[in-house]
Amino acid sequence: MGLENDETPDRRGRSTQPQPCLRTSPAKIFFMTTPTPPARARLARLAAVHPLALAACFALGGVSLGAQAQTPPEAGLAATARDYDIAPGPLGPALSALAGQAGVTLSFTPAQTQGLATPGLRGRYTVEQGFERLLAGTPLAVRRGAAGYTLGPRAAAAPAAPGPAGATLGEVRVTAAAGGDDTAYNTVRSSGATKTATALRDVPQTMDVVPQQVIRDQGATSMQDVLRNVAGVGLNHGDGQRDQVSIRGFTSIGDQFVDGFRDDAMYFRDLSNIERVEVIKGPAAVLYGRGSSGGLVNRVTKQPGLDVTDVALSVGSWAAKRGEFDVGRVASEQWSWRMTGAVEDGNSYRSQQFLKRQTVSPSVRWQPSAATSLTLQADWLHDERVTDFGVPATRGRPVNVDPSTYYGSANARDADTSTSRVSSLTATFNHRFSDSLRLRNALRYYRYTLDRQNTLPAGTTNDAAGTVALTRSGVDRFEHGVFNQTELVQTLRTGGLQHEILYGVELGQQNKDALSYSDGTVATVSVWNPVLPVVPLDGGGPLTGSALNRYLTRGLYVQDQVTLSPQWKVLAGLRYDRFGQRTDNRMPGKSDFSRNDATWSPRAGVVWQPSRTQSYYASVSRSYQPSAEMFALTAANAALKPERTTNYEVGAKLDWLDGALSTTASLFQLERTDIKTTDPAAPTQLIPVGTQRTRGLELSATGELRPGTQAWLSYAFLDTRITQSTATDAGQPVQGKRATLTPRHSLSLWLTQAVGGDWTVGGGASYVGDRFANPGNTVTLPSYVVFDAMVQRRLGRATTLQLNLRNLLDRRYIVSGHGTSPNLNLPGAPRNATLTLRHSF
Repeated sequence: MGLENDETPDRRGRSTQPQPCLRTSPAKIFFMTTPTPPARARLARLAAVHPLALAACFALGGVSLGAQAQTPPEAGLAATARDYDIAPGPLGPALSALAGQAGVTLSFTPAQTQGLATPGLRGRYTVEQGFERLLAGTPLAVRRGAAGYTLGPRAAAAPAAPGPAGATLGEVRVTAAAGGDDTAYNTVRSSGATKTATALRDVPQTMDVVPQQVIRDQGATSMQDVLRNVAGVGLNHGDGQRDQVSIRGFTSIGDQFVDGFRDDAMYFRDLSNIERVEVIKGPAAVLYGRGSSGGLVNRVTKQPGLDVTDVALSVGSWAAKRGEFDVGRVASEQWSWRMTGAVEDGNSYRSQQFLKRQTVSPSVRWQPSAATSLTLQADWLHDERVTDFGVPATRGRPVNVDPSTYYGSANARDADTSTSRVSSLTATFNHRFSDSLRLRNALRYYRYTLDRQNTLPAGTTNDAAGTVALTRSGVDRFEHGVFNQTELVQTLRTGGLQHEILYGVELGQQNKDALSYSDGTVATVSVWNPVLPVVPLDGGGPLTGSALNRYLTRGLYVQDQVTLSPQWKVLAGLRYDRFGQRTDNRMPGKSDFSRNDATWSPRAGVVWQPSRTQSYYASVSRSYQPSAEMFALTAANAALKPERTTNYEVGAKLDWLDGALSTTASLFQLERTDIKTTDPAAPTQLIPVGTQRTRGLELSATGELRPGTQAWLSYAFLDTRITQSTATDAGQPVQGKRATLTPRHSLSLWLTQAVGGDWTVGGGASYVGDRFANPGNTVTLPSYVVFDAMVQRRLGRATTLQLNLRNLLDRRYIVSGHGTSPNLNLPGAPRNATLTLRHSF
């Protein structure tokens, strides 16, 4: 049954309209008054959804709800700023919704709020700022005391207004766990898909959010660890020096973002400063610009605004050691700060391999008023490791050797390393002009350097002789860039329709300087028992390339989220981009090239919600990919127009178990056209006639199956094809072949269960079907399934000891490939363990 116009959704999108007492089971009420932890949790959840019904039932039954409430740490929560989206409507349910989301106790009588309305609350506020906004224009105010918050008159204390004749309702006390992305598996609201705080059920697009709790429970320390939870995401080893994935069958080498800013520098990211990781499926060019054919990855960083101290020390297999810290303080009503960081050192299951990493991320926020804030953030990372391209293939499969077998140089620790240095500064200014108009301006500067040398099995494999050629090369990169985003969000009501309109301007400039070296073939070794060569420490050989690439981004975009009725919502957006590229070639006899493109990227979707637990949608979106976006313009690609991708999608998002569990299902078709492919009449030239199509199904379930049981399930079926191409690979035509590194079936499952008061156990499995290593589909990476487990013991109030076990059955498998070569295939790690001691205070 649909909702009436005066209903207000809580943070999970459920109605908070008062319900009749008879709808609540007496047995359930009796059980929930028992002061056990599961009972309190269910009481809190029901209180947030049906506060007036609970008050009436308990008052009529002679049970004091307030007597059973537990008092949370109000002082600490008061300083925490959170994102809220509470619709205009009756005041009582809105206050209950805010208290439930913030995890604080609010005491008031229904008679106090009877007949009063609120303009709602949307944006980022502390608890007290949120109450102030909800109560604007009313004679009421909230006061904080030792037992929580109390609603009362703004002036001197006065008797509360009398309630309805013949009925006296007892005190309403709303208590809820602070909840949110960092304590649960189910994320219900995010700004990644719309750049406003939007319930995921209102977004006509697939979006997977890996929250902090999943990251911690799995002991994840890298983006590869996180993204294997998301079905439909294929892993690429990224030349042994960067994060790289494919999404829905399309490579996403340049589609990494941080807090909505493009972060396409090629390095391995750290998770110490990450609150959650968002994977937006399908084109998202309206908000993010170029690229994003199959989707994008957005990392959301930890922010100042709360008191936190968290320190973790880990030791693991192959002498791995890692220390991590997260410290933040609210210094005053106006100032807060936070600092995160990590130090990591260790060897690897791969011979020669090592990792040395250090990172630190300080931030500070100045909030002179409830309407204005300025946040400054800095990030610095140093990452050094051996460049590892994996193992070769023979007779259509990667060689079946011990996972430690390394195909590079004998002195790789000195000669074949990748060293990345990344730093950035970000300033974010937010100002609320009124309840219906707010401004965000964000400026980000970054700097990146890479010094990489590598010896790798990229040469020819002789199947008959059982040998492979090792080649040696190197690359030096230096790049820096600046981006600015200015966004204005306006809410208004016209003709009975509710609008949330986003107006945006994005400006960006990047300079990418690259030097490349090559020694060619340096040795031929056995594919089964390689005798590795000692190579000189010369940086990879003589200079073979030198170019400075400049990129200029100018974008204008607008998006409107329209609420037609409680059951129908529409999302529409449009972006105009001018993207300029220039390559200054410094090699003798080489030419310079430049190109400018002007593109339009539309997006439209409709959502039907017949009830607060059901959401069905259909959408279409389009994006573009310029020539040589990540690398240099050449004579072969400088004249070619951008590639285009169009996505058609339908789906359903359903909530179960009183909103504790969310499920999604989507069917889609992605088609990328104007792909650059070889001109049969001129093999050194490219022509834009290629087409790639993906049709697929994605399913997910995240949340709480029962008290203490958290679940994460993600499945994808992808049918990816190169439907038109003139190119060949390994003597095979590419047309009709499957896209590389993309399995038809993939599945990720993870469960945790609280046992008693101090123990938590968990486990899961990852299945990845057959993939092809190269465009000609001549080398197959076999399917695999690996099982993982964890056990955690709480040692006192603030300390935990956690053991993570990976690849329990010690299976041999290939975790990733290169995507363009049949020979560069990275084995997965054998059975290994990590022990983590964490203290929070």
